[in-house]
Amino acid sequence: MAEITASMVKELREKTDAPMMECKKALTEAAGDMAKAEEILRVKLGNKASKAATRVAAEGVVAIHIAADGKLGSIFEINSETDFVAKNDEFLKLAADCAHLVAEKSPADVAALSALPMGEGTVESTRSALVGKIGENMSIRRFVRVAAKGKLTSYIHGGSKIGVLVDVVGGDEQLAKDLAMHIAASKPKSLDSSGVPAELLDMERRIAIEKAREAGKPEAMLEKIAEGTVQKYLKDVTLLGQVFVKAEDGKQTIEQLLKAKGASVAGFTLFIVGEGIEKKVNDFAAEVAAQAAAAAGNKQ
Repeated sequence: MAEITASMVKELREKTDAPMMECKKALTEAAGDMAKAEEILRVKLGNKASKAATRVAAEGVVAIHIAADGKLGSIFEINSETDFVAKNDEFLKLAADCAHLVAEKSPADVAALSALPMGEGTVESTRSALVGKIGENMSIRRFVRVAAKGKLTSYIHGGSKIGVLVDVVGGDEQLAKDLAMHIAASKPKSLDSSGVPAELLDMERRIAIEKAREAGKPEAMLEKIAEGTVQKYLKDVTLLGQVFVKAEDGKQTIEQLLKAKGASVAGFTLFIVGEGIEKKVNDFAAEVAAQAAAAAGNKQ
């Protein structure tokens, strides 16, 4: 049997926000498999166990550049250690300049972008100089360049913490703006069901079956219940299936809205600063205790 350590329990608790003992039980049942343990907690505790999926741990900004004709654009994320630096004018200029370069030069990856000319040097030398000047590390994380099928519209929210770039075919400017704001608010995972990874659907199906089984539902009904749960999940996480945030009746979906306006969405990109990045959290009490112990040892 795999040893369940305190650090494993702590990691699962941070991921799920579940009680400590429940985390330990889940890890024991999963023989130490962290992903399986998280799934077990989802069955027992519901969506509360997926809290960490929306936890943003890193600082920085999202910058967006769109060409004047709306046909070409980019969305770009750069991270910093503190929110204070994320508000620095030079940091913000670096982000904006990089977004412009991505759209204009179409670099293949972060390394290629870093090598592009900027100012009297390169993107990398500019970044390094700013790190030296401010005294805080900053890193270019990711970007996406989009050649639109329709016209690009953007939306930046929360002090540049959330950025949306959406390609709308047809419709008008107000519709495109509403769609971008909806994406920022509702955070869909994909445009439609074809963009949702099969493993996510499989996990939702397994969780639904186990929850229904624990609730005493007949075995013959489990698959039907699971399919209903998966369809509800798809409505929640796909843009076209979501209810429009400004729907007056509280029922109109984005798909219905687009049909009524004679428009379509060719694609979208949503960046949330720090999404998926775990920032190291220092335990101040433990740090002080360690320093005290070290000081006491030095005196002996």
